[in-house]
Amino acid sequence: MTTIKSNYTHVFERREEFPSMKRRFNDFSLAYFDGPGGSQVPMQVLESMNNYYMNSNANSHGLFVTSMETDRLIADARDTMAAFLGAGSSRSISFGANMTTLNFSLSRALGRYLEPGDEIVITQLDHEANRQPWLSLREAGIVVREVKITSDFTLDYGDLEEKINEDTRLVAVGYSSNAFGTVNNIARIRELTYQVGAWLLVDAVHYAPHFPLDVKASGIDFLLCSAYKFYGPHVGILYAKEGLLDRLPTDRLRTQAQTAPYCIETGTLNHAALAGVKGAVDFISTFGKSDDFRSAIVEGMTEIAAHEEEMASALYQGLSAIPGLSLKGPSFDVSHRAPTVSFVIDGLDPATVSRKLGEKGICSWDGHFYAIRPMEVLGLLDRGGVIRLGLSLYNTPEEVDRVIGDVRKIARETGN
Repeated sequence: MTTIKSNYTHVFERREEFPSMKRRFNDFSLAYFDGPGGSQVPMQVLESMNNYYMNSNANSHGLFVTSMETDRLIADARDTMAAFLGAGSSRSISFGANMTTLNFSLSRALGRYLEPGDEIVITQLDHEANRQPWLSLREAGIVVREVKITSDFTLDYGDLEEKINEDTRLVAVGYSSNAFGTVNNIARIRELTYQVGAWLLVDAVHYAPHFPLDVKASGIDFLLCSAYKFYGPHVGILYAKEGLLDRLPTDRLRTQAQTAPYCIETGTLNHAALAGVKGAVDFISTFGKSDDFRSAIVEGMTEIAAHEEEMASALYQGLSAIPGLSLKGPSFDVSHRAPTVSFVIDGLDPATVSRKLGEKGICSWDGHFYAIRPMEVLGLLDRGGVIRLGLSLYNTPEEVDRVIGDVRKIARETGN
């Protein structure tokens, strides 16, 4: 019997809508703590994709029924993501294979728009997908400055203030660290960019699955996220404030529409996956009670966030009591934190711990998770990174209790 209590049973009871929850391995029910690398998918999303393939599979812009249905699907997916992000218009929503591909496309376009000597600010805390696209612009004479992180897994805001100046044209920052769960102060960063007239680009891949977003209210210029992190298929999403994408010389064919949101979408989109994106947001909205779609999404994300925070906090507290285990990330005493818990165990490399957990049916991640720069700066890379456990809406108190117990046993085996 678990000692962990929940005030949000109505959230995790919806796990029954995820077919993968029935999966077993080595006589254990699989416990999915691997959500930061990609969430499980509910039946509603699978049915949305299957329905498209069964009834409307066609390319776009044709004058026949299945092609016109595909055009409507793409438009509906844009409208749905605009509602999810709090965007003012579906013209702000572009789709791509993944966040990394979209960000490289955006960086190439900005590289043609900017002039040598212009500056871009990135951070040491970020996933490499929000670093390397901008670092590559140094070849074009763009100055790229890097903001330091502190030993408590947060940005050094004093250093950030020093790095932003009148030559800064773009600040590229993550909303939340996929390695440590740190949530950055986007409002503070936005204010600094306003002071010098710079654009703000936010990587929300790790934030979007856990908290409501409002790009319009936040004043964000560009935001990227990935649907496979919030119960959908592998699709990258780019929000660009209206008018911005039209100004940029993106890679595109002359046969492609030359205006936003299409001008950064190279080739044919994955239409069935877009049906899944819409299905994922529709699913999230069912956790809300409002008749207004946007309000229902915000209500749903708020309920999911409350459940995940409750479970992640219990996991953090339980792990903190294990001898020889060191947690890597902010505590849950901070006002805002993602439900991601990372740690190391004395005498064991992270891959060994993750493998032992996997043998017991617990899905966890080990390594750097493409957040290689913070691992390097904080001295964690040489020891194999960290073990990472992420909470999603379908995780239960029993699973949290189970993983704490299994980690404790693994630590004891090494004499801790």
